[in-house]
Amino acid sequence: MKVSNEQTITEANIEGLEIEASVLEEKIAEQVRAIKETLIERGEMMATAESCTGGLVASSIVNEAGSSAVLAGGIVAYQNEIKEKLLGVSHATLEQFGAVSEQTVKEMSKGALEKFGCQWAVSTSGIAGPGGAVPGKPVGTVWMSISWISGNNCLQNESFCKIFAGDRLKIRLKTVYIVLGRLLFLLNKQKSTCTSEH
Repeated sequence: MKVSNEQTITEANIEGLEIEASVLEEKIAEQVRAIKETLIERGEMMATAESCTGGLVASSIVNEAGSSAVLAGGIVAYQNEIKEKLLGVSHATLEQFGAVSEQTVKEMSKGALEKFGCQWAVSTSGIAGPGGAVPGKPVGTVWMSISWISGNNCLQNESFCKIFAGDRLKIRLKTVYIVLGRLLFLLNKQKSTCTSEH
């Protein structure tokens, strides 16, 4: 099924849909504007830790003017060695579960949160193709994670996996769309850490 600009793209249906890159980019830009407004309103900032998206999450945010008010920074940790050195991902985690795993993306987002000293961080690790598939992890498999500091100053984390159809660019764009959409949902759901109401 091919999606036009007018049709609704949802988290539930995006995985297997054929979507033009321009449509995804437009939808992502809408998400970024909403995230920026929400973070500014909350007085909070975010960071990114990216593997398969190669900086595309951070770049999508920077496309919006005034993004320095909400984006602390980002790390593209493509190699496992960099995931360990810059994000504090455990060598044992990578050995046991692999780079494309729930355990790894949780440690990546937690590492970015700590590294940049912000309230929110997102991470991505997946197989964008055309090669790289392994048993149980086909091309298009992407793990994503969001870590945040809750109102009672506790570290929270949510991780999830999708298997996206499409070429390398579309898999990466779908990943950005899903992880930013989930970030926006959580931002709207959680109370601000910067208010007296916890």
